[in-house]
Amino acid sequence: MAMRPPGPKGLPVVGSTGQYARDPFRFMDAVRDAYGDIARFDLGGERTYMLTNPADVERVLLTEEGEYRKPEFQADALGELLGTGLILSEGDLWRRMRELSGPAFRSDRLSSLVPTMVSHTQAMTERWDDGNRIAIEPEMARVTVAIITEAMFGDDLGRERVRRVQENLEPLGRRFEPDPIRFLLPDWVPTPGNRSYRASIGVLEDVLSEVLAERGSNPQGGDLLSILVRAREEGAIDETQVRDELMTMLLAGHDTTALTLTYAWWLLGTHPQVEARLHEEFESVLGGEPPETARQVRELQYAGWVLNEAMRLYPPVYTMFRQANRDVTLAGYEVEAGSMLMLPQWAIHRDPRWFDDPERFDPERWKPERAADRPRFSFFPFGGGSRSCIGRQLSMLEAKAILATVASEHRLEPLDDRAFDLRASLTLHPGERIEMGVHDR
Repeated sequence: MAMRPPGPKGLPVVGSTGQYARDPFRFMDAVRDAYGDIARFDLGGERTYMLTNPADVERVLLTEEGEYRKPEFQADALGELLGTGLILSEGDLWRRMRELSGPAFRSDRLSSLVPTMVSHTQAMTERWDDGNRIAIEPEMARVTVAIITEAMFGDDLGRERVRRVQENLEPLGRRFEPDPIRFLLPDWVPTPGNRSYRASIGVLEDVLSEVLAERGSNPQGGDLLSILVRAREEGAIDETQVRDELMTMLLAGHDTTALTLTYAWWLLGTHPQVEARLHEEFESVLGGEPPETARQVRELQYAGWVLNEAMRLYPPVYTMFRQANRDVTLAGYEVEAGSMLMLPQWAIHRDPRWFDDPERFDPERWKPERAADRPRFSFFPFGGGSRSCIGRQLSMLEAKAILATVASEHRLEPLDDRAFDLRASLTLHPGERIEMGVHDR
């Protein structure tokens, strides 16, 4: 019988929950450095195995994915928010909804959205004047909310609804920050955080109800909302499923892109040589003008390297979890059925085994000849396998279009180039406000 792996002992009952909650990034790095490919510890009352070898991650997410499922703990508070949308659904329902949603993410349809992406970005930059100070994360969140709703709901939410959405994202995110007390409390306990969380869900549901009412029944477009409403009218899905898929798209469809851009702007501003190289590409491919077509956007190779490197250093999804359906052997050790598996993008993306000088911002590491020898799952910001993010192509197209459009008119300079704190919630957020100065080009 295979032995069980070592790991931090932690405390009685709570295990390593307190250490993880205090600083999940330091904890993941320390466990990786101390124990290597696999470590065992208790987290939130769950027996947990952290895997940091890309070969094992590939087994869990791709080659043996049928042996693992989404963990049960994600069906609690997160289930209240996203229901059985694509992120949380399993089995036949997930396969049916993935296939149903697919046409909204076809390459030709996404290509047609580039003018929409540019238009919303220009509407944002029209509010900027030379010498302005802007908080970059809220700016990126506003523009990506506007883009994803028009792209997937077939209509512009309008400034007031975007404001309502943004105001309620913060309490949603706070609900998922690591907290040793909350790990041990049932979700039904009416804490101030739980009450604020449920109130925010209510506001977002109101926004979605308004959009659905305005679009009417049986719309004919190729956007996700039209596809879902037609399926509802045909009796293939019910109203609750429409709500769950739209809520999933509203939140997941903008947050990761906004965060990638937030970190990319800060990294560019603190690495002027990289920024200069990026502007050379924009001049060469676009003549210094905003992109007009998806073909132009896809030619921006260096911009893609910059975004990859931003996601490597600051992966918006900083860890993933799966649960073993049966006893398995991973990294040479026994993992019991029901155990939770942690697949930490944060720790793997910064592992010196896979990346030279891993703390350094180096877009050139994504040159094909340098990237070719790295293990496939040494970099997995969008997950992997059949359950990889359905919006991956949309996110990269959108992020490059926004970078190029902003850069055609402005340079952004961090007002403070010191390293910033990070905050772990559903996704990886800056722990403080990142302000940048706007300079006309």
